[in-house]
Amino acid sequence: MKMDVFEELVRLRKAGRACALATIVQANGSIPSYTSAKLLVRDDGSMTGTIGGGCVEAEVWTAAREAMETGKPRRLNFSLGQDAAYDNGLICGGQLEVFIEPLEPQPAVLIFGAGHISKSLCQVAGLAGFRTTVIDDRESFANRERFPMADEVLAGEYEEIFGKLEVNRSSYLVIVTRGHRDDMRVLRWAVTTPARYVAMIGSKRKVLSVVRELEKEGIPAGSFARVSAPMGLDIGALTPEEIAVSVAAEMIAVRRGPESDWQALSKSMFAKDGIKALQK
Repeated sequence: MKMDVFEELVRLRKAGRACALATIVQANGSIPSYTSAKLLVRDDGSMTGTIGGGCVEAEVWTAAREAMETGKPRRLNFSLGQDAAYDNGLICGGQLEVFIEPLEPQPAVLIFGAGHISKSLCQVAGLAGFRTTVIDDRESFANRERFPMADEVLAGEYEEIFGKLEVNRSSYLVIVTRGHRDDMRVLRWAVTTPARYVAMIGSKRKVLSVVRELEKEGIPAGSFARVSAPMGLDIGALTPEEIAVSVAAEMIAVRRGPESDWQALSKSMFAKDGIKALQK
């Protein structure tokens, strides 16, 4: 069965996967396809759709992979002369222009805990383009009346909800539950996921005590190296609204910056030097 390009594009975005869409936007003369023909290139290099095949499609595939890496669109122009005809059997002689658009999946923030900070963060993150989900084990807190702006609100035991969540490289996990034990429950699971960002509220001492407890359970210390804690950029935030802004700003920095740069500049207290400093 022929796969619809747009249905596949939606599926990839929901799965948190990147792709690039190539479209013939202009054509003159005879070409092996038609204006508006589309080719979708997935992040694993596989394709669906076509813009005619041959060397043109091969070059577009390469440019689409580059566009996904840089995040920048491309325009390519082709003249299907005798050389192209000889190489690929395309006796066309026309010209075409192809526009390649990289498409990133919408980032999703999963907020564990439905307190005051969560209410503010849900609003700020939504305005910044994140899909927001609020999760709490108390239905009196995790409900539509408190979070009308959230894309999704889930109430139930955390361990029961974990298996229902789709976490990928476009996911951002923020832990702001009502206490140490609940923070530990969520962090224990969060460090096993492929989430791009994991953050937890609390002082350095409080967070370190949680981590030590999890290490006693056998979770390797290295699992916490990518956790941002205390969470948010250091802007002197005090109120729930200010803390929400600082966390949203940190998520944006992670989203927009190259992952290698973010890891190199990470302020995670669980980096080797950070742990040593806290243990003094």
